[in-house]
Amino acid sequence: METVGFLGIVGGILFRLWPVWACLAALVVLTLAFRPRLGLYGQLFGSGAGIAGVLICGFWVFTAIFADTIAPLDPRVQMSAMKNAFPGSIEPASRIVFLLGGDHLARDVFSRVVHGARVVLTIAPAATLIALMVGITLGLPAGYFGGRIDNVLSFLANLVLAFPVILLFYLLVTPGIMDTPIPYSMAGLFFLFPIAFFCVLFYTRFKSRPERLWPYLALTVVLGAWIYVGLVFDADPLGIISIAPNELNIFVAVVFASSPGVFRIVRGLVMDIKTRDYVAAAQTRGETPWYIMLWEMLPNARGPLIVDACLRVGYTTILLGTLGFFGLGMGPESPDWGTAIKDGSRVAQLRLYLWTGVTPAVALMSLVLGLNLLADALREESLKD
Repeated sequence: METVGFLGIVGGILFRLWPVWACLAALVVLTLAFRPRLGLYGQLFGSGAGIAGVLICGFWVFTAIFADTIAPLDPRVQMSAMKNAFPGSIEPASRIVFLLGGDHLARDVFSRVVHGARVVLTIAPAATLIALMVGITLGLPAGYFGGRIDNVLSFLANLVLAFPVILLFYLLVTPGIMDTPIPYSMAGLFFLFPIAFFCVLFYTRFKSRPERLWPYLALTVVLGAWIYVGLVFDADPLGIISIAPNELNIFVAVVFASSPGVFRIVRGLVMDIKTRDYVAAAQTRGETPWYIMLWEMLPNARGPLIVDACLRVGYTTILLGTLGFFGLGMGPESPDWGTAIKDGSRVAQLRLYLWTGVTPAVALMSLVLGLNLLADALREESLKD
């Protein structure tokens, strides 16, 4: 079979990724030009770890965005002549170069890794965001009010945290559970938290200014209901928002397992912050408890929460890879990195066709590394403040 050399492989990969290089260059130029106005993000470019974290994460974000342009083939397309093809092999009929070789089902490894980035960067950040909403919404009153509310919520959080994570995921994503209404019921509950959070946020801020309050509430309810119907019931009338059942189950499992950790962090931060003078001043002014929690305490807890969010996206990425490796993630045809690692991890496969398992593993490792570097830089900057 005709192949290209090492330089041809490297050159081909660099050429296919041209949209990523263009976006990264624009990102760096714009950041350096407006750095003083960019707050915490601009400060990241003052350290090597921050720059490396932004560039690595940016690389994979732009790869996911432009996956259809970068990948030469659909990740599920099979070309029989390219089964376990070596990197740089050229498909005889189409003359397409399999830059990172072919897998055991004759699919392009490069295309699958690129589209796998889209799967990971769709589920991991979104699930982390919902987990943050759930943890913040429950952690604020637990830390602020204490007493019976704190006891009940802390007990429920500790109950989930006490359960082994992998076993918990196995129970939530196992086929017997996936075919029941349980995941959809849990999704329906979790997706209510962002809607309730923003409604309370706007109400406490603008309750004395109805001309601003009602547009914000209307926008929150309309957008929230649209997204809610599309994700939970797969009934978006516009057909824009949709999620596959197996993706929804994984999403729910990640939110369920991550929310108690966020809850404990928020609760601890609130218990510390509520002793500050500005909280006492707000109470003296007669502000409501939810106004104090959302507009006095939460902004002052943003530093640790942003750092935790970056780390949690990395943990979620690893968990998605672990689930895929054990066959509990997406379908067997999915290009997600965990499934790709599982497909290439067979003893004979690894011994003879190393690239099929190593390539997605390196991709997963690099993304998690970038997120950890970003979290470290954010932690350093928050300590300076």
